[in-house]
Order: sequence, then C-alpha cells, then structure tokens
Amino acid sequence: MASTFVDHVKIYFTSGKGGNGAVAWRKEPYVPQGGPDGGDGGHGGSIILKGSHHLWTLLDLKYRKFIKAENGQNGSGAKKTGKTGQDEILEVPLGTSVKDAETGEFLGEVLEEGQELKLLPGGAGGKGNWAFRSPSNQAPDYAKPGKPGKELVAILELKVLADVGLVGFPNAGKSTLLSVLSEAKPKIGDYPFTTLIPNLGYVRYRDNRSFVMADIPGIIEGASEGKGLGIRFLRHIERNSVLLFMVPVDSDDIVKEYEILLNELEKYNPELLATPRLVAITKSDIIDEELEAEMSAEIGDQMGEYMFISAVAQKGLQELKDRLWGILHEEAGGER
Repeated sequence: MASTFVDHVKIYFTSGKGGNGAVAWRKEPYVPQGGPDGGDGGHGGSIILKGSHHLWTLLDLKYRKFIKAENGQNGSGAKKTGKTGQDEILEVPLGTSVKDAETGEFLGEVLEEGQELKLLPGGAGGKGNWAFRSPSNQAPDYAKPGKPGKELVAILELKVLADVGLVGFPNAGKSTLLSVLSEAKPKIGDYPFTTLIPNLGYVRYRDNRSFVMADIPGIIEGASEGKGLGIRFLRHIERNSVLLFMVPVDSDDIVKEYEILLNELEKYNPELLATPRLVAITKSDIIDEELEAEMSAEIGDQMGEYMFISAVAQKGLQELKDRLWGILHEEAGGER
C-alpha cells in the first residue's frame, strides 16, 4: 500500500487571465449619441498557498499535476466590471517550502497557521473604453485586453515542524520513546529502517501543556552522501527547535556513535550544529546503577548534556520531559 506521507511534489501552476475591457456605448431613449460606457475586465485568479496545522503531508497535491486559477470575465456595457476570477487557494502543511523547478530559486515557505503565500498573481483586467474618455477624445472606440496569467513549474517540499526532533541510528529506540511519551502509534520493530516516514506526537506536560515530538527515520553513517535512506529525511531535522540525540546504552562506543550522528548533520547542513541538543542514552534498564556511574565517568563531557533513560521501564522519562521543556522555554525566551 502506498504511503500517505508525501513530502515532495512537482506541480505546473497557471494563474488566471484577466478579462478584456469592453467597447460599449450608452443606449438610452432620446440619447442618440450616448458616450462610452464599456467596463473593465475582471482580474484573473491567483495561486495561493495557505498554512494549515491540520495537514501533515502533501498527499492531497500528489496527483494534481496541473493547477489553474479561474480567468477573469470580460467587462460589459453600463460600465460593468467583469467578475474577478476565483483564486486557487491550496492548503499545505506548516513547514512547506517552494522553489522554481527550472531555476532552483527559493520562492518562499509557509510556517504559520493561516499564513498565505501568493505564488502567482492573476492577470490584470483590461480597461474598458469608458476609462479612456477625455475632453479631447470623447468617444474612444478601443479597450485594452486582459493581461495573461503567469506560469510556474514549482517543487513543494515539506520539512516537518516539531519542537523536538529525535535523531539516532535505526533501532535507537526513537519510535518506542515517541509511542510511550505521546499518543502516536509509530511502527516498531527490531530491524533497520522500521520507520520509513516521520511520525509526530503530542507529548503531554505539566499543567495541561504539551509539545510536539518528531521521530525522524534513522540515520546511518554516510546518509549525507546518499547512503541508506540518504538525505531524504535529513531535511526534516532542520525545522526542529531542539534535537534529542538517542544512543543505545549497549552501543559498542556511545561517544563515537554520537559523533557520527553529529558529523552527518554537520555535513548536511552546518547550521544544524547551532540547534540546542540533548543526548538520551536509551535502553538503560539493562544496566545497574554502578555500571551507569562508571559509564558516566568514562563519558565525561564528551557529549555535552546527556541523560540515561528507558522507555520500556519508564526510567527517567519525567526528568527528560522536564529538561526538554526547560530547553524549549529557554529558546522561546518566555512562557510557551
């Protein structure tokens, strides 16, 4: 069955053509030489993207390869302006960016609920002959045609927006942690790349507050160069306020594994190193307190701030949420 998660679509957009201005004359009884009264054409419809927090995928646009806004209607007599063409307003998930498919130019992004990004304005309506009357030309017999619509082949890409992004090798326990902390039900299994799409979950916190956590598909060494799932999902890490690195306690070398993950992010986008981060050493229910203390002494400050947790045994989870909330609060600069 095809996945419902779609984060990349290519669409041919066309905005509406403006309506033509009208050449018309006043026609009233006993007014044999009525003046010009041709109305203007209506403007063509625009192509607009609108942010919606109810969406998390570009699936609705996957099969809409050609999208065109409505043309404006022509003007008519009695100075009547043609009807404006209807805009094509497309709801997209927060975190959607747009670029020109032919030039690669970045055209904008939608990050907030209700935010509108006008991709293509509609063509202007042409002026009717009434607009061209003057003392020296009281009977203009011409009007302007409407402006054509604009065309664009665009690529829409979704970068998942979340407060906390989970970063780790396959089977680091990311999906398990998300399922325990939130109501999300990601696929969980003991084999590589169990998670093939980003999963989002709302983590409930104290006093009815919450934050969004994203389980990003597992990274492997060389992902930034196209290995494994490659960079297909690395872009989703860019939109997270805090990165939670997850390394299993039974890893051959915890510090080295963390450094590999950090290195892949740096090679993909060096700016990611500026994102606040915390390390969770997972599956720590399989060690005792004495071994945990020994490991802490060995790790020292090589990974920055870290915590031992176990999603299965519910170990350290409240402390983890407290710390994540604290980091988010610090980044927001006030109450969230």
